[in-house]
Amino acid sequence: MDILRRNTDYALRAMVNLAENTGKEPISARQIARQENISYQLTCKILQKLNEAMLVKSSMGPKGGFQLRKKPSKINLLQIISAIQGPVRLNRCLLGVNKCPKQPNCLVSKKLAVLQNYMNKFLAEITLTQLLKRKGYFNRKSR
Repeated sequence: MDILRRNTDYALRAMVNLAENTGKEPISARQIARQENISYQLTCKILQKLNEAMLVKSSMGPKGGFQLRKKPSKINLLQIISAIQGPVRLNRCLLGVNKCPKQPNCLVSKKLAVLQNYMNKFLAEITLTQLLKRKGYFNRKSR
């Protein structure tokens, strides 16, 4: 079972693509689709969700396209993942007592909650800027 869905992986790649182009002209959905090897239709759906989550902005017209709404340093992986697939949960029992009546006293869910918190914190600490640094695209002046 994949914790991150394929669409989420595509969204992460699209966001890195947009981060690489921070400070430049908007990029079309078609361009992102081609560069990231994602179908055009799926790219449009992903970008729409990212726009609704206020992570990207779109502009119309011949020079229109998509750009990050915030600096790459202000966008983290947890935000992107949540925008596309909702919260990442290891187990349904972590969604609350109404999902699992055994949760308040369950030793398993207590340990899973520790792992869940670690995972959320870890994803929230990884920004697009950090990914760009690893890829060698970071430029202090434009990011």
